[in-house]
Amino acid sequence: MKESVLIQNKNRTKLDLSFLKKDMVFTISLVLAAGSCIVQTPKIEYLNFPVLISLFNLMLAIKAFEELKVLDKIAISILNKCNNSKSVSAILILLCFFSSMIVTNDVALLTFVPLTLVISRKTKIPMLETIILQTIAANIGSSLTPMGNPQNLFIYSFYGLTPEPFFMTVLLLAILGIISLYFFLQRLDKKELKVEIPPIQFNDPKRTMVWGIVLVVIIASIFGVIPYQAALIITLMTAAIINRKLLFKIDYFLLLTFICFFIFVGNISNTNAVHMMASASLKDADSVYFNSILVSQFISNVPASILLAEFTTNWKPLLLGVNIGGLGTIIASMASVISYKLYIQNHPNDGKKYLLKFSIYNFSFLAFLTIIPYCIFKILNIF
Repeated sequence: MKESVLIQNKNRTKLDLSFLKKDMVFTISLVLAAGSCIVQTPKIEYLNFPVLISLFNLMLAIKAFEELKVLDKIAISILNKCNNSKSVSAILILLCFFSSMIVTNDVALLTFVPLTLVISRKTKIPMLETIILQTIAANIGSSLTPMGNPQNLFIYSFYGLTPEPFFMTVLLLAILGIISLYFFLQRLDKKELKVEIPPIQFNDPKRTMVWGIVLVVIIASIFGVIPYQAALIITLMTAAIINRKLLFKIDYFLLLTFICFFIFVGNISNTNAVHMMASASLKDADSVYFNSILVSQFISNVPASILLAEFTTNWKPLLLGVNIGGLGTIIASMASVISYKLYIQNHPNDGKKYLLKFSIYNFSFLAFLTIIPYCIFKILNIF
């Protein structure tokens, strides 16, 4: 009997350990938050509820669209019209670029990278470079809207921005990004392609329309047209009436990760040592710009934006810096990790090859998009 209890306890311990290993970003954020609570008492004011609620609303609506196969239908109907591998790659990359503006870079990659892998298997054409460019496209495209990625949503809410100055700040980055993607696209192989993917029918057009309206409401709340609390109530009521199972399918660990980072940043930003260090290094727009890019390479751009926002009112260089900073290392943007995991699941022996190509492409984009926008903004005296 005792042996049975011991075995059960061991199994529970293993489950707990595997649970922590499953989402390392959450685990790291939890450890940082817990550690920071030792030196500083956390406060409820650290939590940015507009950001957390908007994220929750978006994840719920996007999960509904995933269940209804909306994005899959659009993608497949376009792909069936292609006759060569380069045109397929171009469409897949552009889909990530434009869809990430609305459904976030994470969801764009979760939707279209698996589709790319399916096409690669069906056609026997390697698409490693296509997936890397999809990742870059999603990270750049998502920079154009407040809801495109978590750091934009945070900065937009934290600084109380309005649409016009936000778009004018990031528009140049998006334009330069898509021009760069065009030149890299020209380097891809062009092979004749004949593949027919069966079209997907909408499971329920009425539900699709309802969730489309809900998404409009959520976006309106992000832009401050309606209260975010009202958007939350509408989103929850829609899910409860149409498909309450959606409430159990979204990634709550992303929300918990944000909460942990809010606590961590709130705690350490109130320590004298960090306050003096950040205040000394963030003296002007230039230092904010380059520090946000640099810090993003090591802790990713979302926590970088949360941390640095506490010490500067220069939101323009911070906004540009954390979006550009999503390029570079594999952890600079957590969306990049998603693509890597999806690819390695299908090609377990190509990890080193992927990381090498990923680094070459990403650091090339990082260098170009760090220098050119900086020079243009300095000439125009926008910073």
